[in-house]
This record gives sequence, structure tokens and C-alpha cells, in this order.
Amino acid sequence: QVQLQSGPGLVKPSQTLSLTCSVSGGSISTNFYYWSWFRQPPGKDLEWIGYIAYTGSTYCRPSLKSRVSISRDTSKNQFTLQLSSVTPEDTAVYYCAQLDCSGHACPYQDLNAHNSRGQGTPVNVSS
Repeated sequence: QVQLQSGPGLVKPSQTLSLTCSVSGGSISTNFYYWSWFRQPPGKDLEWIGYIAYTGSTYCRPSLKSRVSISRDTSKNQFTLQLSSVTPEDTAVYYCAQLDCSGHACPYQDLNAHNSRGQGTPVNVSS
């Protein structure tokens, strides 16, 4: 699976950040595949944001749940992260990633356990 991320590198405070991950080499509807978003703020640890499963169901980090929306477009083989009401604390490098859970283990919060990832998108929240 190859994932190509796209989205703006600069977002103003209070706006909505939108990032898209385009997948090639396989379908985002493949059974047991989970499609995740992570971020790493400058000088801080990597943080799991949420995922959308092959079924279309989503699950997000509780602390971000009120601001996060993860969706997909199966016709384009893409999935999208939207983060609303951003602040400078949302400044980070954002990654999309793919996890195959067909083996039953599904460590969705561990980026290193994912089978592939995007190139990373630096996002700066600043006026």
C-alpha cells in the first residue's frame, strides 16, 4: 500500500484542518484494514488521533473526539482527517497509516506496528 498525503501546511487558528490520504496498491475497503491518523508536535511524542476501519466505522482519541472527523471516499480510495477549531497546539507533523488486523492483533495506537504510512505533512497553526 502506498499512501500519499495532501493538505495545507499552514492553517489559521479557529479554522478547520483538512488532510487527505490517497491510497494506491489496494482498496481501503479491504477486509480487516484500518486507516489511521497520527501526529507529532515539535519536541513531543507521537500521538494517535483516530482511525476509520474497512467497515467505515471510526474511533478517535477521546481528548480530540469533539474536534475530529475521519471519513472516506471509496470511489477515490481516499480517507480524510478534519480537525476543527485548531490552535497553535495542533501544530505537528501529521501522518496517515495503514494497519492490517487480519491476524487479530490490532495495535492501532502504535505507528510502528502499521504496515505502511504516508510521507508526513507538516502543519503549522499560526495567524
